[in-house]
Amino acid sequence: MKNFTITMLLLFSGLFGLNAQNIVKGIVINGDSENPMQGVSVSIKEVSVSSTTDASGAFTLNGLPNGRQIVTVSVNGYETQNFPVELSGKTVDLGTIFMYEDLSEDQDLSTITITDDELNDDTSAADNISGLLQASRDVYLRTAAFEWSGSFYRVRGLDSENGKVLINGIEMNKLYNGRPQWSNWGGLNDVLRNQEFSNGLTPSNYAFGGVLGSTNINTRASEYSEGGRISYASSNRSYNHRLMATYSSGLLANGWAITVSGSRRAGNEGYIDGTFYDANSIFLSLEKQINDAHSLNLTVIAAENERGKSSPNTQEVFDIKGIRYNSYWGKQGDKNRNSRVKRLYEPIVMLNHYWNLSDNTTLNTNVGFQFGEIGNSRLDYNGANNPDPTYYRKLPSWYLSDPNGPDYENAYKSLTGFQNDGQIDWDELYIGNEGSPENARVILYEDRNDDQQLTANMILSSELNENITLTASGEYRKLKSENFASPIDMLGAVGYLDVNTFGDNFNQQQSNLLTPNRTIGLGDRFKYNYIFNSEVYGGFAQLQFKYNKVDFYIAGQANNTTHQREGLFQNGYFPTNSYGKSDKLDFFNYGAKGGLTYKISGRHLIDVNGGYITKAPSLRNSFANSRANNVTVADVAELNSEKILSGDVSYVFRSPLITSRITGYYTDIKDATEISFYFADGIGGDIQDNSYFIQEILTGIDKRHFGVELGIEAQVTPTIKLKGAANIGQYTYNNNPDIVLKSDDPSFSFESRKSNLKNYKLAAGPQKAYSFGFEYRDPDYWWFGATLNYLDEAYIDVAPLTRSSNFIEDVDGAAFADYDPILARQLLQQEQFDDYVVVNIIGGKSWKVGDGKYIGLFASVNNLFNQEYKTGGFEQGRNANYRELRDDNANGTPSFGNKYWYGRGTTYFLNVNYRF
Repeated sequence: MKNFTITMLLLFSGLFGLNAQNIVKGIVINGDSENPMQGVSVSIKEVSVSSTTDASGAFTLNGLPNGRQIVTVSVNGYETQNFPVELSGKTVDLGTIFMYEDLSEDQDLSTITITDDELNDDTSAADNISGLLQASRDVYLRTAAFEWSGSFYRVRGLDSENGKVLINGIEMNKLYNGRPQWSNWGGLNDVLRNQEFSNGLTPSNYAFGGVLGSTNINTRASEYSEGGRISYASSNRSYNHRLMATYSSGLLANGWAITVSGSRRAGNEGYIDGTFYDANSIFLSLEKQINDAHSLNLTVIAAENERGKSSPNTQEVFDIKGIRYNSYWGKQGDKNRNSRVKRLYEPIVMLNHYWNLSDNTTLNTNVGFQFGEIGNSRLDYNGANNPDPTYYRKLPSWYLSDPNGPDYENAYKSLTGFQNDGQIDWDELYIGNEGSPENARVILYEDRNDDQQLTANMILSSELNENITLTASGEYRKLKSENFASPIDMLGAVGYLDVNTFGDNFNQQQSNLLTPNRTIGLGDRFKYNYIFNSEVYGGFAQLQFKYNKVDFYIAGQANNTTHQREGLFQNGYFPTNSYGKSDKLDFFNYGAKGGLTYKISGRHLIDVNGGYITKAPSLRNSFANSRANNVTVADVAELNSEKILSGDVSYVFRSPLITSRITGYYTDIKDATEISFYFADGIGGDIQDNSYFIQEILTGIDKRHFGVELGIEAQVTPTIKLKGAANIGQYTYNNNPDIVLKSDDPSFSFESRKSNLKNYKLAAGPQKAYSFGFEYRDPDYWWFGATLNYLDEAYIDVAPLTRSSNFIEDVDGAAFADYDPILARQLLQQEQFDDYVVVNIIGGKSWKVGDGKYIGLFASVNNLFNQEYKTGGFEQGRNANYRELRDDNANGTPSFGNKYWYGRGTTYFLNVNYRF
């Protein structure tokens, strides 16, 4: 027994000795300067053993287990190095390890498709949320941002208002519609790379966030690396040329730091005909570190952007003119001129104070002021024909649907005329004004909103102990938004009569009874003129707990929102409730969320998140017809805050070769409100003169979003990486909301009723998406990759009015005598777009041309095989009842068919840059 005991002790001693002798060491130096690098992290994957390099660049790892291990050497701004080692009771000397700057950031230049490319961003059908995701390293989210953004894919089928975008802790989502306006900082890619992204309901260090998470863009001058960058880009997507220059001083010995950047983007025409682009952006960040505890940072962002819009079109128009056709432009002399131009200039100024209260506690105080204007131009025509070349009476379908029988002769003339031209005739508009220069027939004007918004907040972060972190903030926002119409081109005339020619009497024809029959000129305000005032104040608190096996968090928020309209015109249709202040709308809202991460092992994680959030209606959805009167939605229907219940469960697997995540998600939205404006025929039965310009108010909308998303990345060789992503979702209306209509006509009446939308699919982009790709990275600093993307189950946005009782009821309230339920079901069948495959390729190369100087080249081609596909669309609400819709579809080519947006064909982006 004694001998056995001695033998076992010797054996275990030997084993422990072998384990103790497992040592890995090496020296880390800069591959360019060949100077030692201090503070580089060296660790063993899946084992809690790590170290950092000393002043000579040396490191030693002790007490490692036997077997095959992966040694990871990493430091911010440099490429991570992985070394496989076989340990069996000996010392492994990795020798000299060279670290090279991470030049892969050139890939991020593909954010042209995010921050610079807001195709039709003023329509819900094309709302693009991918900008929220560009800071994420998650393979699924990056696929959604870069590969699927051209299809207007929405993560989990949700609009961008469900995610928060902040700059230095200041929220940038607009109070008007809840969405971030990416053009406010477009063209400044170089200085917007410092981002912190929180996915979904996971905790953020700056805000409570939304169901889609939050992105905080950090512009603190001292956190930019010293150096400069000059780049030139060429593209055929939204602009043709971009020149950008950036310089950062780094933190100087006197405590100052400065970063400046500027860019110019321009193009006579993007991929869509007539869509010019003209943008200039400047950026300044100036910081003074007063002492170890206090620092002040001033940030100024001024991005001026002007671009021509593109039109949604019916299939009839696309079949004749192709997917690049745009009805908004035409020739003026030898130049192309777009009538629908979005012009934006809203500078941002913010001052941030950073206070280190102690080693574990910081307090950031932030004040931001944004001001400026957004203008959206269009033609106005009192007493003239509609100049739109796709006006329904100008197309072949109008003649083919003649009640007296098809008019083939005029249909053919219309077809050939549209084929040969089909654009706005600007010269003809000028000629039309020559006969009455004091009272123009047609002018070009802008719908303007001039905003001034003040935001102030304080963000406290404190490590209460080694396991618990507290984050809390308080916020105040105040908005004054002036909204009006203003002429920008009289088209050769000197005056224009500010009247509504559709009015039945003198009063109804007046935009402003205080100045009736007023003749206006350039820069005057006409048609409508009012102010929105909004205030928001509130705060949030969050506790994060981190332990060996489990991390978890809880967070809560509360805020109060008020909206009020102040009319500056006395509208002739609404003389008693258009001038002066409306009732003040007041909403108290709150939210709570929590989640945990359970670490089964170093490779296997389970992550669970859940939350309940209430959200005030946006300004846009709070007033029935803000351009004409003070009527709130609460005056005509039930107006409530949205209630959002959301949760997700993820399984994460991480190994030296494979990183993957699979997530099941569920979001339920209740009491949403939507307002639409359009002209409708067939309101209240089959009677004469039953056509109205209406405000469609949909309240109490419930929506349900659920599905599964997957992302996987495999480093199959040191140079080849495979990656895949998928989403299988279902996004539907989950109830039959209430619909009520309002109109300018005092005799109009349409009481609230149900719109039978339950189980119709939401127009939220493709509900199924799959991607597979590879990436090759050569040790000689060149790389390329390709992805194949399959997208399916995208749907048209349905018209709620045709799903109400108005669709089947005649003037006496009974169903139409000739109502055919089988045909009606066909007419109301929701259109599903065809599935499609898009292949994208990217590549790049970097060269070192001197000490700390580099030239980089990046190129990408999207939709390599020129696939045609629809990205979105909507049913026109013009045909409001069964007979109108039936008759319009009788010949197979309706005059008021669905309108669509098509994705782009093959496009390219090329960038060359010089870093120093």
